[in-house]
Amino acid sequence: MPAAAREWRAPFAIDVLGVLSVHRRGRGDPAFRLDEAGAAWRACRTPDGPGTLRLAWRSWPRGPDGPGTRVGARAWGPGAGWLLAALPGMLGADDRPEEFAPDHPVLREAARRHPGLRVGRSGLVFEALAPAVLEQKVVGPEAARAWRALLRRFGEPAPGPAPDGMRVPPEPAAWAAIPSWEWHRAGVEAVRARTIAGAARVAGRLEEIAGAPPAEADRRLRSLPGIGPWTSAEVRQRACGDADAVSVGDYHLPSLVGWALAGRPVDDAGMLELLAPYAGHRHRAALLAALALPRPPRRGPRRPVRDYRAF
Repeated sequence: MPAAAREWRAPFAIDVLGVLSVHRRGRGDPAFRLDEAGAAWRACRTPDGPGTLRLAWRSWPRGPDGPGTRVGARAWGPGAGWLLAALPGMLGADDRPEEFAPDHPVLREAARRHPGLRVGRSGLVFEALAPAVLEQKVVGPEAARAWRALLRRFGEPAPGPAPDGMRVPPEPAAWAAIPSWEWHRAGVEAVRARTIAGAARVAGRLEEIAGAPPAEADRRLRSLPGIGPWTSAEVRQRACGDADAVSVGDYHLPSLVGWALAGRPVDDAGMLELLAPYAGHRHRAALLAALALPRPPRRGPRRPVRDYRAF
């Protein structure tokens, strides 16, 4: 299969792997791989069909012309052209970190240590929604296990010379048609299964959210049964590049933000109060707080990984 190619030079430093890693759903994600050369591979279902994208890059924080990043991209499949056209937005070209001016010393230091941190925009709403629903109210390994199982069973091989085992996520109609016993076999209980299947039935309209104002995108996402503030924020961060979408309801985030900005763990209300001065960039501030050092001490027991398949 012939490849389409593109080279993009960004006039700013990008932590490419950091920006892309939000799309990686645990170890062994069939839709995301790193090869031996350090290049990143993504298998996506675009509006034009399945596509595989391979990215290699080089960044420099300083230089005669200032910071920059050179990205070489190759893509295969019916969605290749769409993926190459979406590449700058996917890597944060539409993001505006220069408008973020933190007055907290922890955030200033974190921003200095991570100059390539950007919020990318994939433009693929349902692709972000399905795994986010799988992550509702469960630990990461449990959600990743379900994602792997469903893609291996219902996805299709990634186009082109992708690493072995890469799979394109199923199309929405295939998600909607997954029978109950297959959800159970993947370790997904009925509530999350119904939420994904219901969203899949209106996936065409959901994709319009990628270009909607943040408040409208949030409203439309949360109008779906089973989609609350946490899932809406997780989708908007990835699909819309919303640097203000805070994952309210996250198990770890309030503690990380509270420890970084107040020296103590807080609840969701306390987290929102601490992030209020950074309206428009609250997700960015929360990311930097989570990257800050030192980290909060671990005192509680780890949450168990359930195996719903045995219920």
